[in-house]
Amino acid sequence: MNGNETVKAERGGNNDVYGYVRADGKALRNGRGEEILLRGVGFGQLAAAGGLYVAFPGRGGDRPRRIERMIRELVGEEKAARFWALYYDRYVAEADIARIAAEGFNSVRVPLLARTLLEEGEPVRFRPDMIARIDRVVRWCERYGLYVILDLHGAPGGQTGTNIDDSERDLPELFLDAEHRSRTVALWRLLAERYRDEWIVAGYDLLNEPLPEWFSAHNAGVMPFYEAVIAAIREVDDRHMIILEGVHWATDWSIFDKLPDDNVLLQFHKYWNAPDTASIQVYLDHRDRLNAPLFMGEGGENNKDWYAGAFRLFEDHDISWNFWTWKKMDTDNSPCSIRRPDGWELLVRYLEDGEKPSPDEAERILWEYLDNLPLERCDYEPGVVSSLFVRAPVRIPAAFYGYTGEGASYGFGGAQPERRGSGERTAIGACCPPWAPAREPRASVPPTARIFASSSPDGRRRTFNTAAARNGKRRNGCTWRCSPATGSHTAARPRGRGRQRTAAARRTAGRSACAC
Repeated sequence: MNGNETVKAERGGNNDVYGYVRADGKALRNGRGEEILLRGVGFGQLAAAGGLYVAFPGRGGDRPRRIERMIRELVGEEKAARFWALYYDRYVAEADIARIAAEGFNSVRVPLLARTLLEEGEPVRFRPDMIARIDRVVRWCERYGLYVILDLHGAPGGQTGTNIDDSERDLPELFLDAEHRSRTVALWRLLAERYRDEWIVAGYDLLNEPLPEWFSAHNAGVMPFYEAVIAAIREVDDRHMIILEGVHWATDWSIFDKLPDDNVLLQFHKYWNAPDTASIQVYLDHRDRLNAPLFMGEGGENNKDWYAGAFRLFEDHDISWNFWTWKKMDTDNSPCSIRRPDGWELLVRYLEDGEKPSPDEAERILWEYLDNLPLERCDYEPGVVSSLFVRAPVRIPAAFYGYTGEGASYGFGGAQPERRGSGERTAIGACCPPWAPAREPRASVPPTARIFASSSPDGRRRTFNTAAARNGKRRNGCTWRCSPATGSHTAARPRGRGRQRTAAARRTAGRSACAC
């Protein structure tokens, strides 16, 4: 792209996707100097079987190398190679990128596996077919207006000693073998050389989730390793942002005493715990101490109620975020659900030491899976995306109205409900599910409730107290009303207002809350 800083979005694009992203104190800024948050999705490993291994239970199919071995055993080397070529081409296609942009995301996190991205032996060099696929995703993201985060999900030798980095011997061999570290440094230098002029690449995520706590004896080696990688990158690229993760699934930040570069984004991950401020306070404290922006780089694998709470939490605390994962098999908690092929259980049984399917049967099952990979063949789950952006239609548990306190996230007042007029469409979500912790017993809730929104047409976060303008006051083309009698809130948007107005209304719905 030769430094061109204009998003050439043919069918989409986001106004804040413009020019190189840079850390500026606690904020991220785009090429125009505007403060932005990254809001994105992650892919199962584009250079590995990330979208596939979650469909196989147990150790037999818990990582790419074991799935690859199974497929070779079932259909032979030649057909296995054909299977993987089709898998990589179909798992992420242009239609996926276009849909992600159209939904309002502004970034994607692209995980890489060194074993499949690099040729064997020395010198370190890319496999032409695999790096071409990464290049293609970068081109699509430029076209549709999505920043790209390159994430080394599986380093040479493996950085976790678990399935997520395709570990061969369940050891973090990156930190046990200097040759693996040297190879990883060389890999990042190659990536930086290749993408240094690509402003659409937001940054380099040096290492995914290094060293779980049972390998914490090696924690002292993480920062020196990061520093070696950064030095190699800066020899060829002084513009791209460096993204650093803590140890123990990116949750332990005790390794961060100081920043090793002046353009750093600090990343944590969040799964399966309470979406409240206390759970992320340690990261907020590090942000203040180190004067660096925050990125929740992986979170998901939960239900939509949790998403509504967790991703509002990140927004309220000005934390960039990325949802894991965009597409997987037979699910209702990712946006895209790949349909399970008939007979899939035969492959599962084989991995569990059951009967081996015939080559013809195995080929039929595997190729049906490939046929189901494209976006148009997936079952789309719009409720997942609605919960991430907290936009109508969405269910918001009462505990998750917001994290900035009464008078900003929620409150009570004497506003009167507004009758829905013609020309509006309405979406309703339950505010007070029976299991949610109530701020007050329902019977004591005032007959009407106050509505708050925290967004504005320029995309910057604002807090509006609409009680003064009465319930139903329009903000950015979106009307919010509350019905305490039924325990629901309503978001009504006018029809036919055009794409720009729709986007503004979507942002408003994505930052709105009611207390009923």
